[in-house]
Order: sequence, then C-alpha cells, then structure tokens
Amino acid sequence: MGTLLRHVLELTEADVSAFFEDIGLGDYRPRFTPIVRAIVARGPMPIRDLAAEVGVTHSAASQTVAQMARQDLVSLKPGRDARQRIVSLTEKTRRLMPTLEAEWAATQAAAEQLEAELPYPLREVLVAAVEALERKSLRDRIAETDAALRIERRPDQG
Repeated sequence: MGTLLRHVLELTEADVSAFFEDIGLGDYRPRFTPIVRAIVARGPMPIRDLAAEVGVTHSAASQTVAQMARQDLVSLKPGRDARQRIVSLTEKTRRLMPTLEAEWAATQAAAEQLEAELPYPLREVLVAAVEALERKSLRDRIAETDAALRIERRPDQG
C-alpha cells in the first residue's frame, strides 16, 4: 500500500514540477502550494499554526518554509517569543500569484479529469483513509492482528 501511494505521489509531483518548469517557475515546488495558499487565506502565521493548517508536522513545515525563504518566497520574523517565527509572503510571491492561481486551477481541473477515469474518486478515498487512520492507527491495527495471529499460532500447552 505504501509503495503504491509513494509511486502515485512521485508521478503527480514530478508532472506538476515539470509543468512549473514549462511555465517558467522552475524553482517553485508543489510542496510550497499548501503553505502559500494557507498564508493567502489566513495571513501571516507562526510555523506551528501553518503546519496544523496544512496538515503536516512542525518539522516538515519548518523545512519547507526554510526552502521557500532561501528562494525569497516567504519571509520570517520573530513572534511573541524567541522560539516562534511568523511566516509571511514576500513581494516576489505576491507578483507570482496570478501565475500560481492559474496553475492551481489547471492542476485542479487535471486532477478532476484523472478522477473521472478512476473507479472511485481518489480524493474521497484518501480522505476516508485518513479518517480511518485517525480513528485507529495502522500501528494499532498491526499490533491487534499480530496478537491475534500469535494466539492462533501458539502451540498447545496440554
């Protein structure tokens, strides 16, 4: 299951990245989009809030924000305490917004075309999978199955 999910992600991200190259956004990465969209929607925010907003770990958000800062797509300012950094879009990113918004719309339309070819809407299946894993983790499911199998395999003691 994990191998297939990674492969789908690799295929889709590679194609989106190649399209970015085609339209002159070679340094912009698909993983930047949720960060940019969150800041556009909610305004500047701390990395921790940004991570929660886009559904990734603080570490993942921090790494993505650092990469974006190196490309002058976001700026970082101190927050209320020394540990907090507030992320804002730069003027460079604001200038890119018409291009980015057009790309986002085209990507959404392409994703909808892809889903139309599938027996089940991929987005719905992925949302359902996340919800199921939030109810009970795969780790817990493995442990339960492993415990049940151990009982079944246990040699008779009498």
